[in-house]
Amino acid sequence: MTRRQLKRGDKIVVASHNPGKVWEIKQLLAPYGLDAVSAGDLGLPEPEETEDSFVGNAKLKALAAAEGAGLPALADDSGLEVDVLDGAPGIFSARWAGPEKDFASAMAKVREEVAKKDGWKGRGPKANFICALCLAWPDGEIQVFEGKVFGRLVREPKGGNGFGYDPMFVPDGETITFGEMEPEDKHEMSHRAAAFAMFEDACLDHIELVDEGLDDREIEDDEDNGLEALQAAVANLSQRDELAVFVANLRRDFDENAQSWENVTLPDFLEAMQAWIEDSDFLDEPRWRSMAKILLAASRYE
Repeated sequence: MTRRQLKRGDKIVVASHNPGKVWEIKQLLAPYGLDAVSAGDLGLPEPEETEDSFVGNAKLKALAAAEGAGLPALADDSGLEVDVLDGAPGIFSARWAGPEKDFASAMAKVREEVAKKDGWKGRGPKANFICALCLAWPDGEIQVFEGKVFGRLVREPKGGNGFGYDPMFVPDGETITFGEMEPEDKHEMSHRAAAFAMFEDACLDHIELVDEGLDDREIEDDEDNGLEALQAAVANLSQRDELAVFVANLRRDFDENAQSWENVTLPDFLEAMQAWIEDSDFLDEPRWRSMAKILLAASRYE
């Protein structure tokens, strides 16, 4: 049976409400000229993940988005599996972070559970990340692709890049965590990249990649993408090291895209910061994330 394929210009739903995951998948889709929009942007409800496997949850999310939007939808379900914990946290990886998505707390829980199993001896416990990627069509047809990356855990998280459990995972053959790697290096070997490569071969290999030369419209798109990347980073930020990386990236954004900032002088920036704090209701979330939200908001707050 011939698999259905996407074509340049097709609109596709990224079936996730996680800004970090949406941004990462959009970067993978961009070279193929696909018009990607998130389920959150379309106002689609986030279905409860009731299945008992990554593949099952990916199917559930993709089908819900495809049927709700009347468009093809791409969903992933991913997580960390630790050998000594019999595969936990597994499909509960996000839930270990709680409603505030505090992955600093989730990593602390992993550390504690491994300690109970006396698993911190030697080089650290074996673990793997897994990603199940599902493409669903409005008529119910689905295609599933699964990727894994194997490695070991370190007891103390290291690095401010990535998100989730990245700062405590060292892939096989490497000496640093995903959290310490540059994003492009991580993307080359990640579980999501492995699953996406299978998706590319099945559904995108006939599409000629977009020319990387930038015209005026693409330069504007590049500025928007920079802001979207910062917003994605804020939504998943849980640790001090991640805040330090975020501030460095915010400074770089100012150097490259100052024309898109509302407040480019220190007095204007501080005034916007004060106004945003006074106008906003702060949720119960990691304090480093709150600080990052304040800084990002002050750059654009009118």
